[in-house]
Amino acid sequence: MIGWIFGLAVLLAVALIYLLWRYFKLDREYSELKGEVEGRAREIFEEWRSTELERVREDAAKEVEIRADEKAKVLFQEWKQREEEELRRDAIKRSEAVIRGRITEHLMPFFPDFKYNPKDARFIGNPVDLIVFDGLSEGEVKKIVFVEVKTGKNPSLSERERKVRDCVRNREVSYEVIHRGGEG
Repeated sequence: MIGWIFGLAVLLAVALIYLLWRYFKLDREYSELKGEVEGRAREIFEEWRSTELERVREDAAKEVEIRADEKAKVLFQEWKQREEEELRRDAIKRSEAVIRGRITEHLMPFFPDFKYNPKDARFIGNPVDLIVFDGLSEGEVKKIVFVEVKTGKNPSLSERERKVRDCVRNREVSYEVIHRGGEG
């Protein structure tokens, strides 16, 4: 019986050793598998995290761009409204100045500081405003005067006006009679 108990004890010891060996082998495989699973889970998480982060960044960038566009449109409309009002005021001022200038050109012969007889002045408008035939109303023309009337802050002559002035100064003026005979 002792042999039988001893055989059973050896068998139990071998079974126990086998079971312990299997347990540690499975535990080691489990640890390795667990490490692999954790590593793969980390990789999947990092991949998801980076793609999700990129998507969130893109969404945020789109949102910022949309808001910036909206803000720019609002600011542009405000600026446009302010500037449009200013442009309209400026256009009205300029238009008034042009109208005043044209009226002044027509009425210049009747102003007190006009040194010629208004009856001797003829309005032309372009390229000079007036031609004065000094003395014509009294029957004797003493001289012919080209008059350019300037109003406003900038009394400079245009290029065409300067050319007429230079031509008169250089005495490049002539008088011609063109006769077209009638038919029959």
